[in-house]
Amino acid sequence: MIICECGEIIEGNTFKDYIKTSANPSTPTIGHKKCGHIFNFIDQKQSKKYSSKIELKSLAMKFAQKKSFDYVAIEKFLLEVDNLKSSGNLSDSEILIMAFKRL
Repeated sequence: MIICECGEIIEGNTFKDYIKTSANPSTPTIGHKKCGHIFNFIDQKQSKKYSSKIELKSLAMKFAQKKSFDYVAIEKFLLEVDNLKSSGNLSDSEILIMAFKRL
């Protein structure tokens, strides 16, 4: 799962591009169609997004809708997201993945 700098979960909404990296002057990669952000996976320059609790819960709801959670699963998932956000300094994607695994 990739969370873009614009705060959206990227699934299939990408375009192909080529960028200069430490491995190759023309490395294939992807970009986000909505905002145009291009990802550099080779040089580990993927940014980590740290949202507020409100923004993260909105992102978690989008994630739950894409995964077709029922109402009980959504409640448990949002509680896990809230607990993980309160417990430490994890990025948004780390929180969503850990909460999903705990369901």
